[in-house]
Amino acid sequence: MPAELEIAPVAVEEFEQLLPLIAAYQRFYEVKDVDDQRNRTFFRRFVAPSEDGLLLGARRDGRFVGYACLYWHFSSLEACESVLMNDLFVTEDARGTGVGRALIEATVEVARERGVPFVEWSTAPDNETAQRLYDSTGAERTEWFSYELRV
Repeated sequence: MPAELEIAPVAVEEFEQLLPLIAAYQRFYEVKDVDDQRNRTFFRRFVAPSEDGLLLGARRDGRFVGYACLYWHFSSLEACESVLMNDLFVTEDARGTGVGRALIEATVEVARERGVPFVEWSTAPDNETAQRLYDSTGAERTEWFSYELRV
């Protein structure tokens, strides 16, 4: 039986321990230039309290086994704030043990606490493992396509 899972905002003093998971997430999505210093600077803005978002960490036996990076986001269609779960990552050894689902549930709780009506996220079209998890949560796939224009 796996040890109990703890989901909580990442504290300043443990932020450095999370950086290897951020880099692993980037490598999973084949980012070519994973840069620890750039990650350190960029992701520190999500350590609570933050006007930009929140890093949720999943810990088991005192070590990170996953994380979610939440952005405070907006919907002009509904004229409201939303929570964008921009990143969700679980270490390979912890996949299939409920960590991803627990991070999604914690994200939903954060949205409720903020008083926002929905959480949104996306995944790569070939990430079928993530899609199975997402489909099982009751979330609905949207009809929107995402585009990216490099400048």
